[in-house]
Amino acid sequence: MHAVRDHERAVDTLRRSYAAVPAGEPVRLAKQTSNLFRPRSAPRTPGLDVSGLTGVLAVDPAARTADVQGMCTYEDLVDATLPHGLMPLVVPQLRTITLGGAVTGLGIESTSFRNGLPHESVLEMDVLTGAGEIVTTRPRGEHADLHRAFPNSLGSLGYATRLRIELQPVRRYVSLRNIRFTRLEELVDAIGEVVAKGAWGGEPVDAMDGVVFSPGEAYLVLGTFTDEADDGPSDYTGQEIYYRSLRRRTRDTLIAYDYLWRWDTDWFWCSAAFGVQHPVVRRLWPRRYRRSDVYHRIVRLEHRHQVAARVDRWRGRPARERVVQDVEVPLDRTPEFLRWFAANVGMTPVWLCPLRLREPSGPGSAKAWPLYPLRPGETYVNIGFWGSVAIAAGAADGDVNRQIERMVSEVGGHKSLYSDAYYDRGEFDRLYGGDTWRAVKDRYDPDHRLTGLYEKAVSRA
Repeated sequence: MHAVRDHERAVDTLRRSYAAVPAGEPVRLAKQTSNLFRPRSAPRTPGLDVSGLTGVLAVDPAARTADVQGMCTYEDLVDATLPHGLMPLVVPQLRTITLGGAVTGLGIESTSFRNGLPHESVLEMDVLTGAGEIVTTRPRGEHADLHRAFPNSLGSLGYATRLRIELQPVRRYVSLRNIRFTRLEELVDAIGEVVAKGAWGGEPVDAMDGVVFSPGEAYLVLGTFTDEADDGPSDYTGQEIYYRSLRRRTRDTLIAYDYLWRWDTDWFWCSAAFGVQHPVVRRLWPRRYRRSDVYHRIVRLEHRHQVAARVDRWRGRPARERVVQDVEVPLDRTPEFLRWFAANVGMTPVWLCPLRLREPSGPGSAKAWPLYPLRPGETYVNIGFWGSVAIAAGAADGDVNRQIERMVSEVGGHKSLYSDAYYDRGEFDRLYGGDTWRAVKDRYDPDHRLTGLYEKAVSRA
């Protein structure tokens, strides 16, 4: 009961802080962390007070559900569910991604080839709408239109204060097979087989992702939940670095907790930009600071003060364009996109994460989500690449990202909106359910107090 009363008080505080924002002023959350790579205009008013909405309200081991506040991080959620032998159906890669953020802004991980995206396991949500009301949404019922349009709305339709989500069983360990491919077509065939059979080489597969170092060197990582560890589990929170292990180990074992956060310690491989992968620096850099939110704070400081950019100019180096994106490409077009990317962008490595919309009742039961309209029954591969490229002579900042957007559309894919986007409004509405978004916006935010989706994603409002 204490948790319920505390939650109700936190929601009241949020509503009061929303009412205090003057009409016409932008509405922002007042939160300490962010996983966005999209610069935004500076707010002129205090953000919404979500300080009391960061916890797990309840875990029901029998029903395999959890009631979670909107600003709860997956790190805190996992801490609450693992003692029951349970985990969310999809746990995004970075510790400080929040439940509300993963639903309104999308998320993905290695169980997505069978469990889809985080919003597909949401049974109901309480949402603060642009009208200042709290409504409860479910897949069917009075507010089903908001439930369907909320994923990928990025806060333009409201903010989740509470979510009830499904959970799945997990074992003590995750046994890994790191399978190398020298031809991308063979990699794609392997992904298709795992999706179809739920197994590879006679062994069951519970989780699947991969890394491409070049078109001729790619790895598929197949995970199986188990209570038995053949060897002592590996530890990639110390001197060893996870992504490098794929090249030298064919089999590996991680404790389930360490598996869920295997990419967070080094922000995949992006910690190299801060020198953290150098053996000497790694010994001196405290382990508790080897995590994605610390690296992200450093990046935000660089964006604000432009220290590295000034040093590059002083040394006569060309300016650089940030290329930080996750894109979904149909499975059969994945080799084509990866070869194009290697030839025209050249960043390496890149992350692969196969994805299908969830089929909760078996084949044919998947449902499309209008603001990120992936096709039911089709397998996609999320391709993630995070870094920067030199701006060529005669080119402009943003040119490479625009080329990527064109290529993603050409191969029938979609791009996540947590980073830079350059679409014109007509193309954006076509790709991201503009008609549906406007209808739901007019119903739940009739005065359009919340910043629009295009304005957030493209105009950086």
